[in-house]
Amino acid sequence: MQEFIQARGSSKEELYNSLLAPIQDLLGSETDYIANMANLCSVLKETFHFYWVGFYIVRNNELVLGPFQGGLACTRIGYGKGVCGTSWKEGRAILVEDVDQFPGHIACSSYSKSEIVIPLKKQNEVWAVLDIDSDKFAHFDSVDEKYLSQIIGYISTSI
Repeated sequence: MQEFIQARGSSKEELYNSLLAPIQDLLGSETDYIANMANLCSVLKETFHFYWVGFYIVRNNELVLGPFQGGLACTRIGYGKGVCGTSWKEGRAILVEDVDQFPGHIACSSYSKSEIVIPLKKQNEVWAVLDIDSDKFAHFDSVDEKYLSQIIGYISTSI
């Protein structure tokens, strides 16, 4: 499996491109979405060296911590609260260059400087969000949004 994580590319876009087929194969061979989330967190953290990568799953009108890689995390997030809850409420990806400037940001770690959150949808309903934090400001851009949105689509097919 270590070879899988040794993706190749000189640019971020090339790196994402080199991961698409292997990730699709990995996730397509497993029907359990929790297992798929766990493996995807590992691949993304190991490949890109993000500070924190994880999923929050909609349960009883709140986001509940799911599989993740990184330090301790907030366990529950309310609808419309913080970056994750806002992404859930608005049903769209949110890129935050400086988390301290995001109104209502929930600080699970003082090391987190920027963040991207992408909702997972089934039949136009958000059922989970992918949350990735970086310890660098303005780490995420439209390239991350494009490829991460595509990658999480592979998980939505397993629910």
